[in-house]
Amino acid sequence: MTNQEAVLIRPYQDEDFPTINELNKQQGWTNLVEKQQETKQAWGNSTVAVVAVRDGQVIGCLRGLTDGFITLYVCELLVDQAHRKLGVGKKLMRHIHNQYPKTRIELLASSTSRSFYETQNYRPFYGFRKTIEV
Repeated sequence: MTNQEAVLIRPYQDEDFPTINELNKQQGWTNLVEKQQETKQAWGNSTVAVVAVRDGQVIGCLRGLTDGFITLYVCELLVDQAHRKLGVGKKLMRHIHNQYPKTRIELLASSTSRSFYETQNYRPFYGFRKTIEV
């Protein structure tokens, strides 16, 4: 059995959030960590929310939004550092695209994740972002 085959993809449950919050910390996504309650609500309200589990432990997660027909937007994709380069991210992406096969996948990538998406045949796409100022 390969490492990827030993990974189960299942729907997100509220008890997964502490591990997801730790993954956010590990990745340095301080905004999501500081807004922990809002981030947890986002997970609960997302149309796509799955986790990758190996040996009973959450080792990755993917959260997204979709209309089910045209666009599937991936908001976050995280894999625990100890489990990277084992196909977990690829399995998460394939799982959600299989659930919504008619959609195109849109996402943001960091400079460190760009190579992952390029190896999966994603192409760069220009976009914008604005955070509301309060």
